[in-house]
Amino acid sequence: MLNRLGLDREAEAVYRAMLIDPCGSMQELCAQVGLSESAVRSTLDRLADLRFLRPSRDLPGTLCPVNPERALDLILQKEEDEIELRRQQLELSRAAAARVVAEYASLLPDGSTASNATTERLDGLDAIQFKLETLARGVSDECLAVMPGGAQSQDSLDASRPLDEAAMRRGVSLLTLYQDSARNDPPTLAYARWMTESGGEVRTCPTLPPRMLLFDREIAVVPIDPANTRLGALCTRQAGIVAALVALFEQTWRSAVPLGADRSKDTRTGLSASERELLTLLAAGLTDEVAGRRLGISARSVRRQMAALMERLGASSRFEAGLKAAQHGWLD
Repeated sequence: MLNRLGLDREAEAVYRAMLIDPCGSMQELCAQVGLSESAVRSTLDRLADLRFLRPSRDLPGTLCPVNPERALDLILQKEEDEIELRRQQLELSRAAAARVVAEYASLLPDGSTASNATTERLDGLDAIQFKLETLARGVSDECLAVMPGGAQSQDSLDASRPLDEAAMRRGVSLLTLYQDSARNDPPTLAYARWMTESGGEVRTCPTLPPRMLLFDREIAVVPIDPANTRLGALCTRQAGIVAALVALFEQTWRSAVPLGADRSKDTRTGLSASERELLTLLAAGLTDEVAGRRLGISARSVRRQMAALMERLGASSRFEAGLKAAQHGWLD
């Protein structure tokens, strides 16, 4: 147990022996613990550094054991002092970092990344990642995320994990929306489960709005082009835009299903939410490719699912399947 306080077995044995016989000679102490004199002297130095021993007033030039309770208090006080010192050093480092960031921001063209800018354009993945790291460190209450596209790239998951982990350790509430199809991708599903086990909340929905991140309901980050998120993003503090995105997130969140719950099928139609959404999209005239992008699945998966639905409906064409689905009340 004393290992956590810096005492190894040898140090604990010497300390115990001195508590039993504080006036014993060096030879007697060596015999009691079974160590050489040089090993005992080295251990006595460590015990003195840890405040388990102190100079004796009765026998000048020797050490006497400190009461265990007092010794533990001294050690804990020392650790608290070190923590406070590290905290002060951290505050100084943060202040220095803030000055450096402000200095470099003033050197950038048009001041586009200045912290007081209402809207910033972030060109490329590196700029997005840097901004997200900054925002993640500053978020204090809540982060809302919409992650469409089904399976997430491993690079994206790897970049998100340390940020999510640090935020949850600080007590930040993380609410994330994935598409239902993400449940079929092992890496994305594993990440979503890790988030829920770590204190976050994850829900899924057949279709989602474009990708977005909302920090403390005050800052929003959205892609410049939702079809190609690698191009860059916009980071905005415009209250009206952020409020509209928050409302869109909340509306989608209410209709989504928690990760731990099964996507049960409609008892009346026997359709899953994804199957119903697929029929609706194709009935609206969307191609397999566009419907697949909306659902976060491949065009091949769209064709396979549609073939299964046509078989259930007894339809020989998609047009006939649409008619029969409407007749059966499968479409809104």
